[in-house]
Amino acid sequence: MGQLDKTDVEILQVLQKDAKVNTKELSEKLHISKTPIYERIKRLENDGYIKGYVALVDNKKVGLPLIVFCNVSLAVHDDEHIKRFQEEIKEIDEIMECYSTGGIYDFFIKVVLKDLDAYNRFVFEKLTKVHGIVKMQSSFVLSEIKHTTVLNIDR
Repeated sequence: MGQLDKTDVEILQVLQKDAKVNTKELSEKLHISKTPIYERIKRLENDGYIKGYVALVDNKKVGLPLIVFCNVSLAVHDDEHIKRFQEEIKEIDEIMECYSTGGIYDFFIKVVLKDLDAYNRFVFEKLTKVHGIVKMQSSFVLSEIKHTTVLNIDR
């Protein structure tokens, strides 16, 4: 992977805010012809800077207003148990994000659900079935203060 120059950063900044922007609009905004813009985007995709394109769906509008953050600890910390935990977590649809963390807990999980009853079912029917979990703490989101997917990549 090569270094990002100023134009690459500008392209990434624009695409993070609106992935539907077309090459013509980008070319006008950055004052570069369409072909180099297209080639740069392809290179950014091939080099892994752009991982994909998605539509961000409003969780409340689709009936999934409850967001819960779960801190999880495992009983055993060897490679086999951690790998098994990670594989099982990836298969649970309600889990939107999972991070390995340092500190008191081993993993930080973001869960999105319909309501507290759904969360209760999720915990007892899915999360407690994940191999190796010994301790869990949940925090419920009362209101969202900031949520962005835009990385600050100024150079």
